[in-house]
This record gives sequence, structure tokens and C-alpha cells, in this order.
Amino acid sequence: MNWTMAMPEIMLAVCAMAILVFGVLRKPDPAFLCTMLSLGALVLAGVLVLGSDVGSAYRGLFVVDGFASYMKLLILVGAGLSAVLALDYNVQEGISRFEFPVLILLSTVGMMVMCSASSLMTLYMGLELQSLALYVLCAFARDELRSAESGLKFFVLGALASGLLLYGISLTYGFAGTMQFGELFRALATPDGVSAGLVVGMVFVVAGLAFKLSAVPFHMWTPDVYEGAPTPVTAFMSTAPKVAAIALLLRALEVPFGHITPQWTQLIVLVSIASMLLGSLAAIGQFNIKRLMAYSSIGHMGYALVGLAVGTADGIRGVLIYMATYVFMSAGVFACIIAMRRRGRQLEKIGDLAGLARSDPGLALAMAVFMFSMAGIPPFSGFFGKLYVFLPAVQSGYWTLAVIGVLTSVVGAFYYLRVIKVMYFDPAEPAFDPRPASLSFVAGVGALVTTLFFVFPAPLVAAAQQAARVLFG
Repeated sequence: MNWTMAMPEIMLAVCAMAILVFGVLRKPDPAFLCTMLSLGALVLAGVLVLGSDVGSAYRGLFVVDGFASYMKLLILVGAGLSAVLALDYNVQEGISRFEFPVLILLSTVGMMVMCSASSLMTLYMGLELQSLALYVLCAFARDELRSAESGLKFFVLGALASGLLLYGISLTYGFAGTMQFGELFRALATPDGVSAGLVVGMVFVVAGLAFKLSAVPFHMWTPDVYEGAPTPVTAFMSTAPKVAAIALLLRALEVPFGHITPQWTQLIVLVSIASMLLGSLAAIGQFNIKRLMAYSSIGHMGYALVGLAVGTADGIRGVLIYMATYVFMSAGVFACIIAMRRRGRQLEKIGDLAGLARSDPGLALAMAVFMFSMAGIPPFSGFFGKLYVFLPAVQSGYWTLAVIGVLTSVVGAFYYLRVIKVMYFDPAEPAFDPRPASLSFVAGVGALVTTLFFVFPAPLVAAAQQAARVLFG
């Protein structure tokens, strides 16, 4: 049992426990110091991931390969940027407590376990560790009704999704006799191994994972939870958990169920089309920018699923590139949203951005970069993300999927460009409060990566290509 394969996860969990004990014993509340220690732990975890050996551990329950390492690094980036966003926001909102970074670390451990899951049991353990910490984070502003409501909604619907997932796992185990991905792959290699019960079990597993991805028709929690949760938590939910859910979906479908691709491809195509349509159309009527980003995230997950529906190495590569670009875009947008503060009060209406280009040109420019990128306009990274998922779909004959993706992108451009129009052409509102350096840092990093991706795409594309090949090895 080579337990050192899980060293990044073990180290992160130990650090979370140590920071928790430190926070309890140290008075007054050392929230800032705990957050900085958590950022150090995330950086150390990234170094350990980069130095990890390839192989399996815990009798095949846990696997480390290029795919897992790629997704783990994206998760660590998303978690780190979200923790930085919370530094000043939590102080301003009166929710600065040391438990916040501890919960981010524990949720990140669950996500990293999800990336390395090679058994349905490991899959469930990682998913629940991630989810339980997120439920608490959503309700972290406990004196605010919206936050408590979002945490409760997320918990109730998350419990339902976990039930669906467990039912699917039990059906799969009952009909296949194993939970190991490798053994499932061998069992399904013969036509006799593919029973109707097994396919039904697989559908329930996909349904449970689609909920975590906030894909249609399991998206109903997303707008309310995004709006009610503290904004750094919303930023966290829109980055790292999305990467982990995509990683889990890719590994859970391509590895054990690779032989029965036609059975699950139809399901993914349906979910992808529904997510793209609802995400682009429902966002048009939104005036709250956090709800707008919620529907936007539903649409973006639909675009990412196009690559999975194709079921080829090029399609998976497209998904991995798309998620990398999405993490930086999303973190940057939420940094700009947190900067929407006037006279000490947090603002969330799109109209509050009116005339921002005249009062704060730097913030307006960063927001415009992210909006252009999310709309898929070149030369920003969002354009190349969509190009890398739509191109394999066209090459594999999924013309309907690609055409719907392009058309919904055009529809989506309306509400992204509306934000830019409000910032640059509407009569100016009073200026926002001076923003902290933490927000400028995250927005700046996001804008640089989003803008300069087309100059240096080769390292990311090569890493995504290598990670995708692992699933088809």
C-alpha cells in the first residue's frame, strides 16, 4: 500500500487540522494569519503534486497520473485565488473567522481525492468531504438571512443528489460485482457484462455528478446559492468544485464505461444542450450580477460537456483547456464583483456598474476583458477554450451540438456585452470605495492570463494533451 501517493492530500488535511487547533488556542481570532497559513499549505500541496510519482495506492482505490495532477493544480489555483478574495471581504462584512480558510482546505482535500478516485467508494468519499465543507461555507454569514437560506437549499438538494449517486453506485456494484474502475472496465469488455441494470446505475451516477456540476436539469440550486452565499464562497464554488466535478465525470465515464460510450454519450449530449440553452436564455433577464454569473456558469458547463460528449482524446483535451481558462476568468470576474462597494455597502446590481469606465478605468477594463472572454470573442482565452471543444465535435460529426454551442454563445454575448455597455456608455454613478490590494491582485492575474493566453498557449495545450491521453491509455 503506497500511501505516499496521497501525500498532497494528507499534508493538506494535516495542515487544516493544525490551523484549526491554532485558531482555537490563539486569541483574539487570528483569521488573517490562518488564511496566510492556508495559502502556504495550498502552495506546498501544489509543489507536492508536481513532484508526485505516477501509480496507484490503497489497493487500487487511489490513482495518481498526469490527468489527476493537472486537475489538482487547477483546483489549488481556484482555492488559492478564492482565499485571497476572502481576506478583506470577510473583515468588511464582519465574518472574518479562522474557520473559513480551514473549510476551504478541507473542501480542497475532498476535490483532490475526487481527481484521484479509481473506485466508486473513493469517488463518494471525496465528493462528500467537498460538499459538507461547502454547505457550511455557503451559510458562513450566519447573521444574514440570504446566506443561511443558500446554505440550507444547497444542503437539502445536495443530500438528494448524494442519494441519487449512492443508488447508482449500489446498482452498479450489484450488477457488476465490483466498484473498482479497472475491474468495471474488464467486466464491461464483453457484451454479456452490460446489463440494463448496470446502465440504469450509470445514469444515476451521472445524475448525481451533474448536480455537483450544476448542469441542467440539476441546476435549480445554483442561482439562489450563488446570490446568497458570501461572494468569495461564490467565487470558490464557481472555480475549484467545477473542476473537480468535471474531473470526476471524465474519469468515471471514460475509464470504467469506455466500452459502452454510445449508451452514455446520448445522456451527456442531452445535458450539454439543455445547459447551453438554459444558461444563455435565462441569464438575459437577470439584473443581479451574481445571478447572472450563476446562469453563465450553467452555460459554461454545457460548453465543457461538449468535449466529453465527443468521447475522444481531442475532446477531453478541449475540456481540460476550457476548465483552465474558465478558472481564471471566473475568479477575475468575482474579484471585480467584490470591488463593487460604495460607502461600505456591497452592491450586486448590474446598474451599479454604470459609468465605471470614468470613475475607475482599471476595474472597468478588467471587467470588460472577462466579459469579452466569457462571450468567446478573440483574442481572449474564452474564444480558444470554445474552439478546442467545438472543433473535435465538428470533426467527430456532432454538428448539432457544435451549432447549438455557437448559437448559444451568440445569445450569451448579449448579456456580457450589456455589462460592458453599462460600464462605458451609461451615465456615471458615484465612484466605488477604494479597493484592497487582494482584489487588484486576483483581478490582475485573471486579466493577464485571459489576455495573454493566445501568446503562450503551448504549455497549457501540451499539458492538457498529455493529461487527456492518460484516460485513453
